Amino acid sequence: MRALVLGLALTLAATPALATPVSLVPQPTDDDGVVTLGELFDGAGQAAGVRVAVRTAPTVVLDAAQVQTIARRNGLVWANETGIRRIIVRSGGGAVGTPARTPATATRGAATVEVLTYARSVATGQTIQPEDIVWTTVQSHQAPSDGADDAEAVIGLSARRPLRAGAPVRATDLTRPQVIARGDMVDITYESGGIRLTLRGRALEAATVGEPFRVQNVESGRTIEVVATEPGRALAGPAAQAARTR
Repeated sequence: MRALVLGLALTLAATPALATPVSLVPQPTDDDGVVTLGELFDGAGQAAGVRVAVRTAPTVVLDAAQVQTIARRNGLVWANETGIRRIIVRSGGGAVGTPARTPATATRGAATVEVLTYARSVATGQTIQPEDIVWTTVQSHQAPSDGADDAEAVIGLSARRPLRAGAPVRATDLTRPQVIARGDMVDITYESGGIRLTLRGRALEAATVGEPFRVQNVESGRTIEVVATEPGRALAGPAAQAARTR
């Protein structure tokens, strides 16, 4: 019993030493195309050489939650107290932890600027993932005036049309993901004055979250306008107006 208690005590005493607190490097960079924990975190120690991602373009966008998980598996604890969602790593000369602005906008008068571009070709309807976009250096005159200025805002949107690898990301390229397709069966909720009713309808058109669309009541055949709230669900009545994207 004494041996068991001693072993447990030693284990508990060793636990804090196995979990090393680290902080994110303010401007992570990579020189060889392999992003490691040591390039992302100060104090990574023996875990510094652990590979996190491969960079095949001037920049790579990493999901902060995934990076945090990889760090934890290798004995590093990153608190992420500021709630960073994306980490951008650039090729050997400057990066930002959160892509809050477009470098192209900040340096529009320079000979070259950085614009957000597609790292691969994207088909209509596909959702933009962190690895699908990169910052690319171009001549100033090639930077589009309507280029997207926030990488985080782009991630999670859907392509309106086929998008070519290397093309600049424009605001008109993307839209919120479609949650209702034409012909889908939809659960509709009506709420007003404490009254709550539910019914089923068939979508007569597609919609994104917060977008109004028409459905046909499967029982009465009546067509009504509702507002999409999530896949397969919508609101009708006064509550729909509050959920509608303005």
